[in-house]
Amino acid sequence: MKVNYLKLSIFIALTIGINAMDITGKIIIKGSAPHTFMVIEDANSSKSYAIANSKEFNLSSMQNETINIEANIIKSAIGAGFPALIEVLKVK
Repeated sequence: MKVNYLKLSIFIALTIGINAMDITGKIIIKGSAPHTFMVIEDANSSKSYAIANSKEFNLSSMQNETINIEANIIKSAIGAGFPALIEVLKVK
């Protein structure tokens, strides 16, 4: 059983590393009150990504600044007005 847990742990660690992506862009708040959410607009592709854990990294204080982050996609984009949801792993 220990070998199976070890293989599973290695697989998960590799999978998380593969899904991580770097995004460089501007942090902004979108939406109208009370339905606002924090996004990063990718400077390269002009795509917006909603940030699920912005409070963990105090991203509201970095509003309108261009930053570089490493993140995982949690949920794919649905269409206009519903950007992909990401989880920030670290701010570079």
